[in-house]
Amino acid sequence: MSEPKTPTPTPAGDTYKGWVFKWTNYIKGYQRRWFVLSNGLLSYYRTQAEMGHTCRGTINLATATITVDDACNFVISNGGAQTYHLKASCEVERQRWITALELAKAKAARMQAESDDSGDDFPPSSAPAAPGQGSASQNSEVQSALRTLGSKVEDLSTCNDLISKHGSALQRSLSELDSLRLTGEAGDKIRQVTERATLFRITSNAMINACRDFLALAQAHSKRWQKALQAERDQRVRLEETLEQLAKQHNNLERAFRGASQANSTADNKSAAGPGKGEASDEDDDNEFFDAMEEAPEFITVPADPQFHKRSSSNISGFNSEMCPDDQSLNEEPLAMNQESPSQDLVPLKKRRTRISDKPNYSLNLWSIMKNCIGKELSKIPMPVNFNEPISMLQRLSEDLEYHELLDKAAKCQSSLEQMCYVAAFSVSSYSTTVHRTGKPFNPLLGETYELDRRRESGYRSLCEQVSHHPPAAAHHVISDRGWTLRQEITVASKFRGKYLSIMPLGTIHAIFEKGNNHYTWKKVTTTVHNIIVGKLWIDQSGEIDVVNHTTGDRCHLKFAPYSYFSRDVARKVTGVVMDKDGKAHYVLSGTWDEKMEFSRVMQSSRGGENGTEGKQKTVYQTLKAREVWRRNPLPDGAETMYYFTALALTLNELEEGMAPTDSRRRPDQRLMEEGRWDEANSEKQRLEEKQRSVRREREREAASQRTSSQSEEGAPHENYQALWFERCEDRITGEPVHIYKGGYWEAKDRGSWGRLS
Repeated sequence: MSEPKTPTPTPAGDTYKGWVFKWTNYIKGYQRRWFVLSNGLLSYYRTQAEMGHTCRGTINLATATITVDDACNFVISNGGAQTYHLKASCEVERQRWITALELAKAKAARMQAESDDSGDDFPPSSAPAAPGQGSASQNSEVQSALRTLGSKVEDLSTCNDLISKHGSALQRSLSELDSLRLTGEAGDKIRQVTERATLFRITSNAMINACRDFLALAQAHSKRWQKALQAERDQRVRLEETLEQLAKQHNNLERAFRGASQANSTADNKSAAGPGKGEASDEDDDNEFFDAMEEAPEFITVPADPQFHKRSSSNISGFNSEMCPDDQSLNEEPLAMNQESPSQDLVPLKKRRTRISDKPNYSLNLWSIMKNCIGKELSKIPMPVNFNEPISMLQRLSEDLEYHELLDKAAKCQSSLEQMCYVAAFSVSSYSTTVHRTGKPFNPLLGETYELDRRRESGYRSLCEQVSHHPPAAAHHVISDRGWTLRQEITVASKFRGKYLSIMPLGTIHAIFEKGNNHYTWKKVTTTVHNIIVGKLWIDQSGEIDVVNHTTGDRCHLKFAPYSYFSRDVARKVTGVVMDKDGKAHYVLSGTWDEKMEFSRVMQSSRGGENGTEGKQKTVYQTLKAREVWRRNPLPDGAETMYYFTALALTLNELEEGMAPTDSRRRPDQRLMEEGRWDEANSEKQRLEEKQRSVRREREREAASQRTSSQSEEGAPHENYQALWFERCEDRITGEPVHIYKGGYWEAKDRGSWGRLS
């Protein structure tokens, strides 16, 4: 196909855009890319449509060198790992780009020097510990605008200098012509031009003086303006905080008024009923009604009607028959040992560690590493261990079992709808360990495994294996003696967006219960790491989850509300509704993903209440008193110096007897980091990554030699690699290609023989 005609690069203010051919590799050669020059940064994209979401690379012109190869080729390099070999369609276009790049480089260097000079005079305001970063970003915008204004004035001054220079030269030339003493009409014309040139010189000098005065005035008053702007900004922040406090006080007054009204109503009902109701007082307390959740985004819950109160009081056994057997003791100790293996009680449990080495206090600028990685996949960015935590992604995945007792309780439920509440709470509980964990887990090596054998303590065995490297994918399988199985295959996609980092787990989680053969599936929400550039890192979870029971058709829709500075709701809020296959609501869930979850039984639902954002009426649920289904375990003492690890996370990297040679606990770089020897860990990490790359290249060569030329396809997966403990197949529930545990690992461990792994 013929290549479409390349449009001429078009400037738009300080932005310069256009198509340029960029050298990619020896196979593809030069490829057509869309380049954008803006604010001293040269970025490129595969197409114009990618400008809104995916940047393929960015180079800062302030420190770059620009060289010309020939009539159409030129090279841009920052002296490090970034070098762009570019080719224009013609010499004229190349010259346009060279001119634009040189001007942008000069401006970027000048702005960088001004920023360095003014850094001591105007230190950036300290960023708050968590989310409110509006003031800092606005301050940056104001300073950027002031720098742009100064740059424009300097450009104008430069142009005026040129006008003065050329005007003086013109005046001298005309004076020389006048000295020739030409006669007639030519002499009159020369005198006329000389007068106009003199007038032009006077006007230019006046303009130059005015511009110089303006520049001096702007420089003299810029500090005062910035202080005034900062004062206005601080005052606005104080007003916003005051407004938020008033809103909270108003909300508390509303709740207090509602509670007082409800208490008076209850007292009136009790006095009317007489003393004969005293025997049922305990049951009445269990079925006390209240506003389960206020101002929910998609629905509203209100106390159930008094008729349901009387009905439930007179028929309490009928309600409890739908609860799982241990529902009345949700806050008691975890479930007892598996009764089918009483002999295990005689064996003393292993005492596991409760501390690891304190995290060293090494300072490193994350932005200095991440600024050249905007738009790239996180797993492909070489990162030092300074930003890691001393566990692998496989171990982090095993941390989902922190609250496995929720699945133990779910396995004992008689009702599938009640069981759904526990499964939904389990899906939320896996995020509670992330609230302070800003460190990045180690990327597992291909074929790396991790076992978590807690059969004696908790009745389950867990196995993870890294089944793919690009894209990175881990398969996970858990079998419990208490009647449930959990499996998942997670591929983590991530993008660095400049100010924040988005982590999108891809894949489906399955929970299967022997009792009733209920099969549940759900996915994970998006994790966002904020304040990558400046301020303290903090994590938020946002998105929606559908927990589906494929056996009965029951469904629970969970919504993770993203953080909002102006929201009156509690932070990290999660809400959900459990419905049967006909869409009838039975339970409402509410809570936060970092603290606890509660569920309330729905007695009646109706349309009404406040209008939604699209003008639709919200559903109003009348609910009974909420019951706590899950609460986060407290962190161990000194967790802030141990990467904020939970009690389970502290034991994940503890050496075990009989573990496989490929187990994550055997990774030397991870072990060195845990011991606080970060310099050695960085060297070892680079060695392992280079070794893995060489193994992959060898595997690619073997795969290429086995394929015929007609079957060869660039970027195709390497069919010659197969996971050791998992086999690839199509999931019968979701239809997705997944890796399912094929067995053999625990048998090999019991035999103490790992075959070719030894």
